[in-house]
Parts: sequence; C-alpha cells; structure tokens
Amino acid sequence: MTDHEAAPTHPDRRLSTKEAAELLGVKPETVYAYVSRGQLSSRREPGGRGSTFDAKEVAALARRNRREPSGGSTIGGELSVRTRITLIDKDRYFFRGVDATELAARHSYEEIAEWLWTGRLRPGITFTAPDPSVAVARRAVDALPEHSGPTDRLRVATIAAATAEPLRFDLSEDAVLGTARTLIPTLVAALPPLRRDHRDEGPLAGRLWGRLTGRAPDAASLRVLDTALGLLIDHDLAASTLAVRVAASARAHAYAAVSAGLGVLEGPLHGAASGLAHRLLLDVLDQGDAAPVVADELRAGRRIPGLGHRLYPGEDPRARALFALLEEVPGAAPALAAAHDVVATSARHTPLHANVDLALAVLTVASGMPASAGETVFAVARTAGWIAHALEEYQERPLRMRPSGRYVGARPPQPLPR
Repeated sequence: MTDHEAAPTHPDRRLSTKEAAELLGVKPETVYAYVSRGQLSSRREPGGRGSTFDAKEVAALARRNRREPSGGSTIGGELSVRTRITLIDKDRYFFRGVDATELAARHSYEEIAEWLWTGRLRPGITFTAPDPSVAVARRAVDALPEHSGPTDRLRVATIAAATAEPLRFDLSEDAVLGTARTLIPTLVAALPPLRRDHRDEGPLAGRLWGRLTGRAPDAASLRVLDTALGLLIDHDLAASTLAVRVAASARAHAYAAVSAGLGVLEGPLHGAASGLAHRLLLDVLDQGDAAPVVADELRAGRRIPGLGHRLYPGEDPRARALFALLEEVPGAAPALAAAHDVVATSARHTPLHANVDLALAVLTVASGMPASAGETVFAVARTAGWIAHALEEYQERPLRMRPSGRYVGARPPQPLPR
C-alpha cells in the first residue's frame, strides 16, 4: 500500500475529515481546500462536530490525483505543471473552466480575483489596504530615484509591505488569502497619484486610474481598465508565473512569491511589451501612416510590437474584447485607427494578429498615460493570478519545482586552475 492509498471503504458511508485526508494522502487543511475549489462536497451531519465526505467522491479524487502526478513533467521538450487555474485552447482561454472574456465582461477585477482564489463569487467586493502597510510601502517607493520604473516601485512596495506583516510566514489558505486582499490595494496605494483630487476609495480600477494619468476618468475608460485588469489576471504558466510557483514550491511566503514574479515581469518580452506598442502607436499618429513606421521596424530586424502570440493562431481573445470596448471610449478613435492600420499594414508582410499589448497601448495612448502605464496595469492585474498559483503550489509536494541540470561541461577530473 503506497502513501497515497488507504484501506478500501464502504462506498455508501461518510468519511470524517481525518479519514478523507488519509485516503487522499494530504493534510486535513488540504481537504477543505478541495471543498473550497469545488473538487469535493462536504456535509455536516446532525449533531456532528465536523464535516463528512462521500466515500465514493473521495476515492474518485484520490484516483485522479494518482493518475496526475503532482510533480512537473515534460511534454514536447517543455516543462508541464499540473494546474486547475487556466486553460488556453485555440483562440480562447478559461479560468477554472469558465470563458475568461465572458467573466471579465460581467464581473469586476476584485470579483474575478476572489473567485479565482476561492471558487466563490462575492458580488461587489472591494479590496482595502491597511494603513500601516500603505505607510511603509509609500515611504519605500518615495525613496526611489525619479527615473524608477513601475515594476521597480511595485517590487519595492511588495518587500516593504512584507516587513509590516510579522505573520507573513503563515502559509495556511486563510492567511494567504488575507495577504492577497490587502497586498494588491497596497501596491496601488503606494504608487504616486497624478491628480490632486484623487481619492483612494471604490473599485480598484478607479484607484489605479489616478496613478496612471492626470486626466479625469470617464465611465467607458474605467470600464476598459477594469476589464483589462480582469482579462490579465492569469494566462497559464507565463514566465513570471512559473517564477512564482518555484518560489512557492520552496515555501516562500506570498510577498516573496509575488516579488519573484515582478522580477521576471520587467523583461521586454513579457510585462514591458505594451510600452513598445505604446511608442509604436505614437509614431504612427505622428506620421499619420503605419507603413513607414512598420517599415522601419522591419528594416531594423525587430518584431512589430503588439502583434502575434505564440499561444493563439488567430487574434488574442483579450485584444478582441478590449478593442470592442475601446470603440465606446471618447477620444480613443485616433489611437484605435492607428492600431488597426498597424495590423493591416503588417498583414501584407506576415499574417499576424493583434495581441493584448496593442489593445492596452490604445488605452494608454488615448488616456494620456505614459508608455510604462501598460506595464503597471499588467503587474497589478497579474498579482491576483500569482496568488492563485501560489495557493495551488502550497498544496503540492515541497520543492517539486527543482529540475535536474544536464551537465555539458568538461568531464572531471580536471586539473586545478593556475
């Protein structure tokens, strides 16, 4: 009998939490995590002290877990990690089996984040930052040089907020969820506001807006920003998300795991990509035609920013959703036309479709935001997804994300260097 197998049970009897945990080969807390994510159902018996579980349902989950080993594997030469968070399939993607674009169209960023973490929808939920965390994060961010980028500020704010939380090493699900609900608004509050009349209240998108542009928001623009945050919450095992899972596998606390994600996000092939698309659109608007701008990019041997995605053979569904909303934004028509011109012009050279970076660039250009604004939106949004992956990884075997190196250097023994 293996560690993950228990003696057979009568299929009609109810199991206690301890019995269910033994059959599944997990801790009792993990059994409740399965319940919160909809993988198990529980029932409290009349007069009973704890929850009980259907023996057949527990046995079926145990069989599934044995068929799907918790460690990473390789498929087609790439690392493959079991996850129940995001599925990307052709030109669509799904959060826990639900179409992500439909979810973002109907629910706020905070509602989607809460549902992704717990499997429960809480209409109208907003995240509130505790004053001590905001104070220490703002002091840390204010001490940075003026030329610091958005990811620099968010990474420093994350580390500073961690120092204000002495219980950050508690990796129980409730503790990590508490961290998530306060860290994200703390990161937003730590960024310097660009409007004197800005107030930190209401949905997160409104609070973030005043830190991206000095312009007053309109309802259509706020809707685009909130939808963008929801669409960008997660995208399977992107490079930054993998870094988060590696940190969580080593049982780093949630702040440290988010910091690991922010460190990877800053690369030009990841979170900073929208800034390149922003500058491209400004050049197109300045010249009045995409052709010479696209020609300059091709002549320099560069990829056209905002086009193509290795996971989508057609148009990025996130871009499609945002472009539709941008049609309703006052003053967005010139930037939107420039983006469509870039796509049409580039199609003569190679059949690439718009990705989310181009759609995000339309929002930032039309709203008078700096080129780095898209990176800020991306980082704030993705923090919720990183927390979801950290929560999932904490339920797995520790240090499973430790691959073995394939040594290709000089064979020993070699002489000592002189």
